[in-house]
Amino acid sequence: MEKSNSTSSGILRTKSDQLVETVMAALKSPAASSDAPGGGETTGGSGGMLSRKSSKRLAAAASPGWSGGSTSKNTHIRKSRSAQLKLDVDEVSSGAALSRASSASLGFSFSFTGFVPPDEVADMMPFSDDDMIPEDLEAGARKMKIQSEPTLPIYLKERMEIYVEINAPTPRSPMNMAFMSGSVLYRALFFTEVTYKVILKGMTSTVEKDILNGISGSVSPGEVLALMGPSGSGKTTLLSLLGGRLREPTPGGMVTYNDQPYSKFLKSRIGFVTQDDVLFPHLTVKETLTYAALLRLPKTLAKEEKKKRAIDVICELGLERCQDTMIGGSFVRGISGGERKRVCIGNEIIINPSLLFLDEPTSGLDSTTALRIVEILQDIAEVDIYIYIYICISSLWLQAGKTVITTIHQPSSRLFHKFDKLILLGKGSLLYFGKASEAMVYFSSIGCSPLIAMNPAEFLLDLANGNINDVSIPSELEDKVQMENSEAETRNGKPSPAVVHEYLVEAYETRVADDEKKKLMVPLPIEEELKLKTYTSKREWGARWWEQFSILFRRGLKERRHDYFSWLRITQVLTTAVILGLLWWQSDSDSPKDLRDQAGLLFFISVFWGFFPVFTAIFTFPQERAMLNKERAADMYRISAYFVARTSSDIPLDLLMPVLFLVVVYFMAGLRKSAGPFFLTMLTVFLCIVAAQGLGLAIGATLMDLKRATTLASVTVMTFMLAGGYFNVPVFISWLRYLSFNYHTYKLLLKVQYKNIAHGVDGAKIDSGLTEVCALLAMVVGYRLLAYLSLRRMKLQPGS
Repeated sequence: MEKSNSTSSGILRTKSDQLVETVMAALKSPAASSDAPGGGETTGGSGGMLSRKSSKRLAAAASPGWSGGSTSKNTHIRKSRSAQLKLDVDEVSSGAALSRASSASLGFSFSFTGFVPPDEVADMMPFSDDDMIPEDLEAGARKMKIQSEPTLPIYLKERMEIYVEINAPTPRSPMNMAFMSGSVLYRALFFTEVTYKVILKGMTSTVEKDILNGISGSVSPGEVLALMGPSGSGKTTLLSLLGGRLREPTPGGMVTYNDQPYSKFLKSRIGFVTQDDVLFPHLTVKETLTYAALLRLPKTLAKEEKKKRAIDVICELGLERCQDTMIGGSFVRGISGGERKRVCIGNEIIINPSLLFLDEPTSGLDSTTALRIVEILQDIAEVDIYIYIYICISSLWLQAGKTVITTIHQPSSRLFHKFDKLILLGKGSLLYFGKASEAMVYFSSIGCSPLIAMNPAEFLLDLANGNINDVSIPSELEDKVQMENSEAETRNGKPSPAVVHEYLVEAYETRVADDEKKKLMVPLPIEEELKLKTYTSKREWGARWWEQFSILFRRGLKERRHDYFSWLRITQVLTTAVILGLLWWQSDSDSPKDLRDQAGLLFFISVFWGFFPVFTAIFTFPQERAMLNKERAADMYRISAYFVARTSSDIPLDLLMPVLFLVVVYFMAGLRKSAGPFFLTMLTVFLCIVAAQGLGLAIGATLMDLKRATTLASVTVMTFMLAGGYFNVPVFISWLRYLSFNYHTYKLLLKVQYKNIAHGVDGAKIDSGLTEVCALLAMVVGYRLLAYLSLRRMKLQPGS
């Protein structure tokens, strides 16, 4: 196979400015495969999916030096980001050859030769066993990238060097891209004159503080854009704003996606990795990614296909070794920091996002692990060519890569050179936007260059901070120092940081900003259909409501079973039960004094199982606030499904301890020894626990602050206990008893134990107890409804 002699032919390696856009070319009438070198006859099969082995042969057919089915020394299949394609594929399916197809509007031509053995058509494995070699990514080994597209019937999917034969030197046109759940964005992100202010409210005045001052730029698929700058320069704010995580107060400027404003639809196309690793500590790596796949992937995929996608991501990120290890946290030993960061990235790339935002992905990692993380990002961003061959309609689809935007604090020199584009911020102002490789050239052109050999990132951060030690001073600044306008402008004979910052901002505005803005304002010829898909406000849930509830319920049980069945908790309940049993050992109710004494035990049971669940449930939503913010921002599930699953998954775990408690106390204290009163006592305690849980959930969800919630709960529980019916309280506050679940539980326990006593006990009439049951059920529903409404009103935190 020979490349075209045209000057436009050859291997074009796509960088940040040279992007594989989207190609759709109709394959025309079949012709004999003998027209292309290396062609051969095939015995066909109809339909089915190309296997991994046959995919490799098709990939090899695309490389120079390959002929027939033989293996040549010249064969090469390499990872690349390429905008050129020349494929040879023999007759595919039923012995029919796919002829040379050309696209006049694009100036590309494709010729296919190759073949698919019939015994391999049914092979549907995404990769063979010999392709999976467990390797440790942090140790320096690189993994083969795996992305499965299970929804398409026939596919060839390999990462390889791809060539394009260009018949005529026509300009490239932007092309739409299709993949399993929608269209990828062409120019993914475009922003001009972005500003952002926060309002600081003081005791006597209100002050507006500028966070971002007119930031402009763009980034396209296949590119990695790095946001650099010192602490407080606005990196995270800009990242959150571009990712749609900052909506209030309304930012200034314009941010568009495919020339369209932000819409809720984009949530399913955007991955956002926060700086903090927000993960459940007691789930394993495999469980974490599997639950994310079940919740986030489109519901058109089957459950097994979603699980398979999670396994593919584990292999892609090199997490096979630790896939069955718990994530871990502050008090739980788990995986390493680099592995945690890769799991967070896996949570986002599992949906095959068009845009991937990362906030400080290398923080806290050593230089080698940080380099591995950035190499993963580069692999994610690079242009992947997936060729989908539909035999029935003879059409070809190509998919371009993803857009990666990341903040970076202080990268190493090797890491810095991995970025395609760079935005340098200083005090919220734009100091540089352009290719990362040209940043040093630009600053040298304005008179700022290092006097000693140093890391480019360190040099840029020094300039952004106004530190010009070991940096040549521009002539304009030297003149300002010599004139000695004011002592505030110089420091030890050098310009102050404020003067340096002002000079850098002015230099960018006068030399570069106008040209960049003109480039950004050039309209993109994007199809209206793609624009409409980007602009739609319809949400796309990955699972139905019932499926979301089921997944979240199982996840909740697995995550919290370790806490509920800890030895500390069991010891606490058993010790209390034994002490109560000894204090009321074989008590009786023959006399009014003994009955009053035994009623004190029943009152303590109602107080203990009212107090205990409240202070357990208080921590539910405040502790999961970061996770809830993160998952709500990504539209992983409906808030109603989360609330019902989260509150109901606690009930089975919370009801096991009371059984253990009552078995010990009931028989040691000598309460009524028959099945009916025992089980009715247990049901009464269960009802009290569920009502008390509702109060704790409502307080926690309303305040979302553990200190304030604990204080309010202490006062409330103490008030309910005093008004619980055992103590004599003044008439003017006796109405509080009807709001107390302790009061209704205590009355029910009295009616269960002393059913045969004609007179009342502690003012409680011995009846069916229907009133108390209805009151407790109303508390169960009312408190939970208040908690749900509080969650609905909770605002997302910036950057979540």
